[in-house]
Amino acid sequence: MAKVENYLLGMDCGTTNIKAIILGEDGTVVAEASRPSKFMNPGPNMQEQDANEWWSNTVEIFRSLTEQAGHDIVKRIRGISVSSHTVTMLPVDAEGNPLRNAMTYQDNRSAEELHYIVDTIGFDRFVKIVGGQPAVAFLPNKILWFKKHEPELYAKTACFLQASSFINYKLTGKMTMDIDQATRTQCLDISTMEWSKEIGDVIGVDLDEKLPKPRLVDEIVGFVTEEAAKTTGLMEGVPVIAGCSDAMASMHATGMSRLGEAGESSGTTSLVFVGSDVKSAPDIPVVTKPCTIDGMPWIFDAPIQTSGAALKWFIEKMAAEEVAYAKEHDLNIYTYLNELALESKPGAGGLFFFPYLLGERAPLWNEYARGMFIGMGMDMKRSDLVRAVFEGTAFALRHVMETVKEAGATAELLRICGGGAKSRTWCQIKASMLNMPVYVMDDKSGDVPVGDALIVGHKLGVFPELTKAAEKIVKVNEIIEPVEEWVEAYDKLYPYYVEMYKHLDTDLKSLKNTVDQL
Repeated sequence: MAKVENYLLGMDCGTTNIKAIILGEDGTVVAEASRPSKFMNPGPNMQEQDANEWWSNTVEIFRSLTEQAGHDIVKRIRGISVSSHTVTMLPVDAEGNPLRNAMTYQDNRSAEELHYIVDTIGFDRFVKIVGGQPAVAFLPNKILWFKKHEPELYAKTACFLQASSFINYKLTGKMTMDIDQATRTQCLDISTMEWSKEIGDVIGVDLDEKLPKPRLVDEIVGFVTEEAAKTTGLMEGVPVIAGCSDAMASMHATGMSRLGEAGESSGTTSLVFVGSDVKSAPDIPVVTKPCTIDGMPWIFDAPIQTSGAALKWFIEKMAAEEVAYAKEHDLNIYTYLNELALESKPGAGGLFFFPYLLGERAPLWNEYARGMFIGMGMDMKRSDLVRAVFEGTAFALRHVMETVKEAGATAELLRICGGGAKSRTWCQIKASMLNMPVYVMDDKSGDVPVGDALIVGHKLGVFPELTKAAEKIVKVNEIIEPVEEWVEAYDKLYPYYVEMYKHLDTDLKSLKNTVDQL
């Protein structure tokens, strides 16, 4: 067997975990490590993370990887790519020191600032500039909130970074921004691919001064410094590319390689991808972005705000009985919930769950949507509650997929990676909800850092043909087919899921305004 000469390091800074791998050119994962990330909720609609913790976790992870792999492999790491959750607002000073905790995409405190920006520019003009629907998840409103409410810290701000940008800075000493995340900030003018002066003027910020110039995803932005090498155990001088969002890395990790395939990275949130041969209009609730996969010039990239997070919320807030039972019988709580959900019939006895616990991104794009159970009755069983949560997140996935299809894409199968792929019950529900087979990725090959490694490997010539490399490395663990009885039930119930929310939309918006004033 030929000796493996080339290795890649891929890392993803996710919302709940930072994880990384060392991947050989033969597709073997020779080392892997992860550390949990903590959330802070300092007030209503606020969610933050500590950037210094990102780096301390990264150092521990790199140290673990290099110890596992050994010096002989570490010296053959050819490149590093880091992806991250997005969009994040992290202000740093001229030395790269964080000035406050990072505000994550799930932070909704700047809704007032968002409405001011959109009202000032005009909805249609705003959409035309940024190429997407305005939402509180993005950057202009967060920067404006920061400028208004923390002016002393804003005055010290040299740059706003994304999570991956911060890790890249600690590795290379360079402040950068990849073009993938730049297009997601809603600060970029998609017609010029430069920071929008019009948006900057409205928020009173010179975006060219406060945001790094966007770099191509696979552009080498720097090299591991002597200091970073000593800290992490990596070799000095290893190239570091700009990287990308976890969404783009996830797309590569699912092994999508041709039109007609869709992908879902199912974690705390869900990232949904559908390839397209046509560019979508910017005024629809899901839009295309350029795609690097051969034969797939465009990709619909639609994030769902809470999927795994909804299940975790249910366990923490409403499943004390199930948690106690699982503990008493030495069962994994997730395994037990998978079994319990199957005791309920498809449709959960008419009980609907709307997983809008943090508002919703695609295809609603509003911060005022709220999580709801609708259809409770005296005859409701605990198993109905559990199944409704699984089904509610699957209804949300179908809502995205139907919207994407209406915009011009086609999908005949769904490839799933991430933590949600480990739930066979959930995958079976999704297969039946979408009436298409679900390809469950192998635990290792479907992980987001694999996508990072593929991207940097392609850049450095380790994987000359990206599609062939993905087909070789990304393995399918199981193909789950729809259950005909479930398909029929979901086809009848899905219209109610969409229409019931439509009927409540105005009231939910009014309710949030009222509650905010109490």
